[in-house]
Amino acid sequence: MALPRSKLLFLLFALSFAIVAIAGKSYYDILQVPKGASDEQIKRAYRKLALKYHPDKNPGNEEANKRFADINNAYEVLSDSEKRGIYDRYGEEGLKQHAASGGRGGMGVNIQDIFSSFFGGGSVEEEERIVKGDDVIVELDATLEDLYMGGTLKVWREKNILKPAPGKRRCNCRNEVYHKQIGPGMFQQMTEQLCEQCQNVKYEREGYFVTVDIEKGMQDGQEVVFYEDGEPIIDGEPGDLKFRIHTAPHDRFRREGNDLHATVTITLVQALVGFDKTIKHLDDHLVEIGSKGITKPKEVRKFKGEGMPLHFSNKKGDLFVTYEVLFPTSLAEDQKAKIKSILG
Repeated sequence: MALPRSKLLFLLFALSFAIVAIAGKSYYDILQVPKGASDEQIKRAYRKLALKYHPDKNPGNEEANKRFADINNAYEVLSDSEKRGIYDRYGEEGLKQHAASGGRGGMGVNIQDIFSSFFGGGSVEEEERIVKGDDVIVELDATLEDLYMGGTLKVWREKNILKPAPGKRRCNCRNEVYHKQIGPGMFQQMTEQLCEQCQNVKYEREGYFVTVDIEKGMQDGQEVVFYEDGEPIIDGEPGDLKFRIHTAPHDRFRREGNDLHATVTITLVQALVGFDKTIKHLDDHLVEIGSKGITKPKEVRKFKGEGMPLHFSNKKGDLFVTYEVLFPTSLAEDQKAKIKSILG
């Protein structure tokens, strides 16, 4: 039996919404919550992701900026019961139709307004007050070669991991205020602690390798951060794992900021008449450091652009070579006479 025209149009209308909703990544996927998530779960997920991908924490990262916009758009819809209901039934297209018909739409929102209203207008640093586990800071020596050319280090990491355990526990506890009537026209304000029942957990120790990328030109004290890979905490977010980079001692070069320093020993004859000499750089290319003139003891010469690469730049610092002159330990009488005749 053929369907009435009005019912057929309605089914086609609803089907088109469903297809659009399925085609893109859902708002629930963006916030990493199940479709039946509670309001509190949605708030917690938004807080975590909004702080992680905020532009202030990811300057110049277009992918992070896009994620931040998607996260705010998803929260703007899922935190509103009316919009969420429309989205669950008809997807994003349903929200657009709702907005076009005079309702409050979910499209074209100001993401900074959402963030500010959620966090009270404070900065990212001020608002990141959620309970977090301890940060783990590892002092890591990197070779001068890795800091010059870039490289990787594998580090063994052991930490506590939260695992499910038998039983339930009180979690997400909060205080709620209510009023209790104690007589005619008399009320008493009461505070009651309410808790949810969550799966019990326990700590287990696990180990694994962490690959730390050493970028060209990284400075001493600079950190490589693995977010949420620090120590876990029950009913909170894990801390961060931070590798603090330091330049390991080198047998040929000494680093000062973006410059390199080296000491080269030459003979007295070379110091007086000149010499041809090269030194092997950190990437094995040769640097000509010879001279055609007289070289004084402790003389320092600069070789421009032969220092360390600047972090996130094509420029390089300079190489400074200090010359040590090796004097003879003794001279024969005829040698002294020849030197006197030459030098006066």
